[in-house]
Amino acid sequence: MLELNRIYNMDCLDGMREIPDKSIDLVITDPPYGIKADNVVEGRKKRKHNGWKDYGVLDWDNLRATTDRIEEIVRISKNQIVFGGNYFSDVFPTSSGWIVWDKGQRDFSLADGELAWTSFNSAVRIFSYSRALANFEEERFHPTQKPVKLFEWIIKNYAKEGDVICDPFFGSGSCLVACVRMGHPFIGFEKEQSYFDAAQIRIKKAQEQGKLQEWFELRQAGEP
Repeated sequence: MLELNRIYNMDCLDGMREIPDKSIDLVITDPPYGIKADNVVEGRKKRKHNGWKDYGVLDWDNLRATTDRIEEIVRISKNQIVFGGNYFSDVFPTSSGWIVWDKGQRDFSLADGELAWTSFNSAVRIFSYSRALANFEEERFHPTQKPVKLFEWIIKNYAKEGDVICDPFFGSGSCLVACVRMGHPFIGFEKEQSYFDAAQIRIKKAQEQGKLQEWFELRQAGEP
């Protein structure tokens, strides 16, 4: 039996099959695109490809998230925000509500920004936040780890108070850390053990920081 405010070390397809139709308010996720952006093999040696680092998991982007997983995402949720949606144009319908993350980097081997498909009937919105700043502010555990502040902005602008949020491909857990910080119930799935372990640590730290902040606020209010 799945529970809210927990993460699961399992294939999201198996996990989502236990979730009733439309019981999740919003899915926010960044599935593998299958563009083979990960490290490439040269004999017995591995070299970095376009600057990517594998963080202990090899071939992390060899296969695109399968259609049945995308279909489950749509089945369980009322709305969806999916990074790399431009690589799933054969699966998702046309949308007016794309999100653009402007990484503040130009003339670099990696992209200047990233696109997220959304199910919202809204205008295109741009979030500008430097990748270099994010790397400075947050320890990295995943090759495509996105900043927590990006997900906080998304939740602030696309989720309603109390919305249940699911990330079926949570990687190192940035989206779920944002959920904790912003007081949203969450559930998530990640099959790679090392990423799951990193996410557990990050989420626990965010929860402890939240409790400490609550304690300080009570003391300032004069409560014991």
